Amino acid sequence: MHDIDELRELRDFDPGTAPLDDATRHRARARLLAAMDRPVARVRPRRPMLRIALTASLAAAVSAGVLVAVRDDGGTRTHPTARPPVAGTPTLQNASARTVLAKAAAYQRSHEKQVAPRDDQYIYSKEIIKETEQGTGTTKTYVDEDWRSVDNSKSSWVMEIGKGWWSPPLKKNEGVWPTQDWTRLSKLPTDPDKLLRAMRDPFDRTPDYSQPIKADDWWMIDFSLEGLLYRVPVMPAGLRAAAYEALGKIPGVRATPGVRDARGRVGIGITYSDKGRPSLGTMIFDPDTYAFLGFRNTRTSGDGKDKKTYIQLSYLDSWAVVDRVKVRPAAGG
Repeated sequence: MHDIDELRELRDFDPGTAPLDDATRHRARARLLAAMDRPVARVRPRRPMLRIALTASLAAAVSAGVLVAVRDDGGTRTHPTARPPVAGTPTLQNASARTVLAKAAAYQRSHEKQVAPRDDQYIYSKEIIKETEQGTGTTKTYVDEDWRSVDNSKSSWVMEIGKGWWSPPLKKNEGVWPTQDWTRLSKLPTDPDKLLRAMRDPFDRTPDYSQPIKADDWWMIDFSLEGLLYRVPVMPAGLRAAAYEALGKIPGVRATPGVRDARGRVGIGITYSDKGRPSLGTMIFDPDTYAFLGFRNTRTSGDGKDKKTYIQLSYLDSWAVVDRVKVRPAAGG
């Protein structure tokens, strides 16, 4: 399995761009897909994120920019030219993966903690990351703690493999995916079929649910859903379960038994592949309860003889809603 060390980012668009017609939207999508194979030298965090300056729609933004692949060390990396995923209905996808994700959704619904944070609060999360360098077998453990503004109106504190920094609020006409804005999350559909359609353009706040999903939509849907599941620790009721069910309907999603998580537990791995683009990573579920255990990803640094490959195993240790940034919740809170 080949994992993406760094995911894709959309940025630097002209906020005055006018809305597009259907033909231009189609051309923009084609450019977006082709741009994924262009090497770009730029340092960015490992977290899966799309960032754009919003205009009237996602397509308007896409028309002015490209989707790029980046790495921790600023080096470039190319990927195979993407071929369209298997066209057709969800019945073509791996049945066992759908079963695992459906049971994971059921577990989530029965164990979900209802929360309703205020706009002036923060979502605190503590993530444990175990990273093993493949050449030496050396393992390091990192503890990443984030305090994210609920409505993104204030600066947030975020960490990446042990390093932290202040993340400023988004500027006017700017958006980021996956979003942490609770109001925006609350407006996403909890019907899995509608959520699939909404994830074709995650910045579109008024998606057309009547339009069928096309073969070249699936990669973006998977990227949007996995980013949501990976980087948003707390969601409104029903959204995470719907995301699991939606993911199970994507052609190319596969289930693999015997995958170990960061704590050494053996689970079932869920991975997406479209026969041309490397997977974003693997989600791991308990084989008995179908509770979510964590993620498995791959990261590289350096080039040539200095290139190193790391296997990352991570899990969410705890989370809470807090009133102030960089103040940890009380024990048991």
